[in-house]
Amino acid sequence: MPADAALLTELPLFAALDAEERALLSQAVETRRLGAGETLFKTGDSGKAMFVVARGEMEISVTDRAGQKIVLTHCNPGDVFGELAMLDAGPRTATAVALQPSELLELERDDILLMVTRKPEAALHMLGAMGAMTRKADLLLRTRVARNASEEMEDQRNLTQRLTDGIAAFSGSIAFLLLNACWFGVWIALNVGGWTTFDPYPFGLLTMIVSLEAIMLSILVLLAQNRQAAKDRIRDDIEYDINVKAELEVAHLHDRVDELRHEVLSSLARIEERVEQQGRRV
Repeated sequence: MPADAALLTELPLFAALDAEERALLSQAVETRRLGAGETLFKTGDSGKAMFVVARGEMEISVTDRAGQKIVLTHCNPGDVFGELAMLDAGPRTATAVALQPSELLELERDDILLMVTRKPEAALHMLGAMGAMTRKADLLLRTRVARNASEEMEDQRNLTQRLTDGIAAFSGSIAFLLLNACWFGVWIALNVGGWTTFDPYPFGLLTMIVSLEAIMLSILVLLAQNRQAAKDRIRDDIEYDINVKAELEVAHLHDRVDELRHEVLSSLARIEERVEQQGRRV
């Protein structure tokens, strides 16, 4: 049904129009009324119109690959939504549900052209609404991207953990092996060659130092292994999330194929019915 011209005066999008222009636009704009919980459109639906909330509240949301609902925004009286699908004639990118009994103004492309032609500044309000939605979508993309297990663990390391990881990594290198070999060789040569006898054969002090070194290195290696196990658990969680998303994507594709199949069969049935009707007329 046509919109009430008085209703347009209450909305910021039409505030710049004069009484005659609002009266003209009200004849073209359609009014939609929704009950609480009623869905206006879903993601993937074709869209040829945008909506302005006159009364009530609308929830705009999307569903991620894991099947979780992400609320993009709540639209209150005066807010605009659904303009993207109208502008590019593409499918809806979100789902709109009425949180309470709502009254919406439905504007198609011709209505928008009429309004923008009369009052170009009205287009700025639409662009502002589109920009706000784009910013929210960008923020969600940045915060919900899959984590990297290595980067996640690296960011959480304190000074002790960094030192532990550094020592454990160095103890497993060729440089550490050569350093110990040189140290043992010099120690034994000094005590056997006669230059000094601070640790005579069988080198009890060297044996004690090597034992302590082995104990310390064993503890450091165990600590490093515990951190690696924690990193593996994070990686397993990420891989599980990815598998769930892939499974949901496959299920979504199956549903979409079933919908297309149903649409094709329905179209074929209508075509056959028309052919039969034409045959009867002939």
